[in-house]
Amino acid sequence: MATLEGSPDSNGAIRGGRAGALMRERGDQLLVLVVLIAIWQALSMIYGVYWIGSPWGVLVRFSEGVLKGELLRHTSYTLWEAVAGFIIGAVPAAALPFLLRRRPIITAILDPFMVGGYGAPKLALAPLFVLWFGIGIESKVALVAITVFFIVYFSALAGIRSLDAKLVQMAQVMGANERDVARHIVFPGAVPYIFTGLRIAMPYSIGGAVIAELISANRGLGYLIQLGAMNFDTTGVFVALVAVTCIVIVGNWSVNVVERRLLRWRPPADLKLETGA
Repeated sequence: MATLEGSPDSNGAIRGGRAGALMRERGDQLLVLVVLIAIWQALSMIYGVYWIGSPWGVLVRFSEGVLKGELLRHTSYTLWEAVAGFIIGAVPAAALPFLLRRRPIITAILDPFMVGGYGAPKLALAPLFVLWFGIGIESKVALVAITVFFIVYFSALAGIRSLDAKLVQMAQVMGANERDVARHIVFPGAVPYIFTGLRIAMPYSIGGAVIAELISANRGLGYLIQLGAMNFDTTGVFVALVAVTCIVIVGNWSVNVVERRLLRWRPPADLKLETGA
């Protein structure tokens, strides 16, 4: 007898297939990681640890920094800058396209200025933020916020513009008011685009904080990178870079978890394609 779609047997087979695919994906990722570490070790042996710190030396220094608390202290400082700037930049950036949805003229007026702000090199703004906000955490948060803002804004705007106008008109004909349209059509349709922007902006927030610390700071992972470069300590630089990489991985995982929870109504295959998980 053929197995009916939606039966326990078919559901179990689907779950088993997804689990198997996930295991294969994790295995491939582990293989790539091993290959990268092997290449790193080979380069370290060829050119010497003075120029390229060895993976084992970086691991030992990383463990020592964690056990002593020094690396965690610098990491927490950079993480705080990135999270604060991410929230300050992402929240208004995601909300602004919704506020301008019924005002296309204002959107058209702001568009060239938004494009110009998006294209402006953010690194060039860092010295200005130091001048305006000082060398404390405020200048780092400002640089992260403006970096994140434009990425999330254009992603949210793309979500708003991608909506089917006929679907909105049909809902209005059936008696839906503006609040119903925004809640049941506009917001669900734009959320995947917003999370795409958040996923792209998240590494930029970490990078922006590190770059700001490279310019002026006495703590943070950017400060550790600058200190290692000044002392010709490549192992110390690699330790800070590994810490930055770990933050980015955890941040990307966190965004994906939140997205899965908010998009539970979507088919799993479509959600997988969106998140790239």
